[in-house]
Amino acid sequence: MSSPKKPRNPDHVRPRRAPSPDNEAIAAHLQDLLTPRLYSQYGLRPRWPIAYYRTLGLRERILTLPLMLAAVLTLLWRQVPSVHELTRMLAQEDLLWAQAATVSQQALSKRFLTFPAELFARVVQDLLPVLTQRQRGRKNRPRAASIQWATRHFMRIWAVDGSTLEALFRKLDSLQTQPVGTLAGKIGTVLDMVSHLPVQIWFDENSQAHDTCFGERLCALVPAGTLLVLDRGFYDFTQLAQLMAQKAHFVTRLKKNTRYQVLQTLSMSDGHQDQLILLTGREAPLLTLRLVMIRQDQTWYSWS
Repeated sequence: MSSPKKPRNPDHVRPRRAPSPDNEAIAAHLQDLLTPRLYSQYGLRPRWPIAYYRTLGLRERILTLPLMLAAVLTLLWRQVPSVHELTRMLAQEDLLWAQAATVSQQALSKRFLTFPAELFARVVQDLLPVLTQRQRGRKNRPRAASIQWATRHFMRIWAVDGSTLEALFRKLDSLQTQPVGTLAGKIGTVLDMVSHLPVQIWFDENSQAHDTCFGERLCALVPAGTLLVLDRGFYDFTQLAQLMAQKAHFVTRLKKNTRYQVLQTLSMSDGHQDQLILLTGREAPLLTLRLVMIRQDQTWYSWS
């Protein structure tokens, strides 16, 4: 009797032996977008404000923010298979705006582990308004009918989701002391469903954290007139009540064990039900919600 096959992660088995070739057009586009936002953080040009980079106590060295950002983008864009290969490329060629530099593989690996992620996040936040403006100027990209309808009734439409980051690959020598299967943390993402661009990204080192750990930050972020499409992990009655008090709106799947009382049936057929309900759980605030149920084959799906 053969033993059962172990589940495989395709990211671990996908063969990558060499980086993709460079592309001058893509490289020029990345430089045009990122160079002004990058140096506004680093402060290399006198007309920009004092560098936030230096407020973190980071010294002037070879592996600075411009080089590290170029290295990370090259690693992702050109699918560089390893830090060893990235070190070789860095010694032999310019990577985007970063000039070739000779550094050890050990130094580059250590820098990846210690470099503040906040610096990358600030560059992204500075870039988002530019990308949003460019997206609004594109008139030839049709929107889904549901999005077109929603934009006539709400000022913005955001999708919210939480994800647990998978276990570290442990390919670096500096990660060998990490237990096998150690998850990399938890992220929460708010995405604009019109522009398809991120609005906010949060990170929590606790990989066991529930999605609702981002709830307070979400409530602080959301302005009135926003429609939120929430993952079911954000189904916290207190946080939903706070969103409603802020005149925000939401759509989320109803949990099977939710206790409620039907106040009014708006419409009903063999394939759907549309009702007003009152949540009646012992720990739930008194919330009146609209419950829509749709039947697909023999299964009913519920949204509130």
